[in-house]
Amino acid sequence: MSYTGKKVAVVGLGVNNTPLVQFLVGQGAEVTVLDRQTPEELQEYLKKLAGLPVVYHLGPDYLDYLKGQETVFLSPGVPQNYPAFQKAKAEGTIFSSELGLFFSVKKSPVIGITGTSGKTTTTALTGAMLTGVKPVKVGGNIGRPPLSFLPELSPETWVVLELSSFQLQNLGYSPDIAVMLNVTPNHLDVHTSWEEYVAAKAEIIRRQSAGDIAVFNWDNAVTRRLAGGAKGKVYYFSRRTEPARGAFIRNGSFFLKLTANTEEYLCRCSESRIPGTHNQENILAAALAARLAGAPPAEVVKAIREFEGVEHRLEPVRELDGVSYYNDSIATTPEQAVAGLLALSAPIVLIAGGYDKKLPFAEFAGVAVRRCRVVILLGKTAEKIREALARAGEKAGVLPEIYRASSLKEAVLIARKKARAGETVLLSPACASYDMFRNFEERGRLFKRLVLGFQTPNREKK
Repeated sequence: MSYTGKKVAVVGLGVNNTPLVQFLVGQGAEVTVLDRQTPEELQEYLKKLAGLPVVYHLGPDYLDYLKGQETVFLSPGVPQNYPAFQKAKAEGTIFSSELGLFFSVKKSPVIGITGTSGKTTTTALTGAMLTGVKPVKVGGNIGRPPLSFLPELSPETWVVLELSSFQLQNLGYSPDIAVMLNVTPNHLDVHTSWEEYVAAKAEIIRRQSAGDIAVFNWDNAVTRRLAGGAKGKVYYFSRRTEPARGAFIRNGSFFLKLTANTEEYLCRCSESRIPGTHNQENILAAALAARLAGAPPAEVVKAIREFEGVEHRLEPVRELDGVSYYNDSIATTPEQAVAGLLALSAPIVLIAGGYDKKLPFAEFAGVAVRRCRVVILLGKTAEKIREALARAGEKAGVLPEIYRASSLKEAVLIARKKARAGETVLLSPACASYDMFRNFEERGRLFKRLVLGFQTPNREKK
């Protein structure tokens, strides 16, 4: 589709939509940017667009300027049921997204990876397995926005994309290899229902053809059910069973079966540097996707042995006074936090809490009372989590020490004071960060700065 002379609006200016604006201007479109934030709040992105012929409408009345726009590009996470959008659709406006535009013009095959948990690790690991074998670009919800590396692509390049439910919803395209890691409740503060969230995830396979490939987690009931709707060739990965075609664990080792009659031994699970059974699932999924994309077994094994994880996901920060500090800021759901709690063996001093995504904390609390000696709560969900811990503690007959903090800095100081030699201080919030930070990255980096800034012993005598 040609955008020359077209009136185009970009709703939401941020990491992904900044290259989108640049691309559309380069295509000759008449671009208007609409965002409810102020110029001061958007200064980082406005600087990158300085000098471009773009019209801006910023502030609370930003949606008053939709009229007359031929195409509207929505930022991921912007609710699509706003009355202003419905009115524009009724008047003939076409709605799209940065990712939708990328799929419409890209010339490279795509591996798309989605799931409630594990997307970032699996995406990065899949890219690592393909690197050195083929030209690879990794992006989407991780790293670079896909449009930013469009000029660098060729038909031989593999693009590996982390895809969120917001990016997938009404995308209109599916990747050549789709990987669905798991589906559990998340983002119910934005999606109108659990059913809508599941439907958004299912978009990753909805428009595949018979020549495409879909990889599903056999151990997750939702993904196993969704596999029934796949049009392409289906593979499964599992920690608990051995699928006829897929990836699995046997006697503590990773195996692949790309056909019913061939079996590949990869390596021992203990050779991986990333802890936790949840990461074993991520490795199985990545290995399967990478092999199906043409990576040799030796490169897959090399990546498994060398991959040290991603920033903010069970990231070791330092050890001080016999206490280990881990940054798990990417754990924005109770389920992700549970995976972190179960991956570490030492007694835990936990920092949790944040923005409320309307998710239940019962399972998380049940694990926390067993694994944590101390829990420090902050943010809007602090009281909600405290109540869940009290209920779980009453049932288990044990309750950790619970403290409240008004800021992450205060929480880290309490954690340092309370942690004993041989224990682990873990930032695994089980919540999004939006009540106190722009994103989980900002939260995690502050945690690391605070921890790395410790100079002298400052803990209670035990």
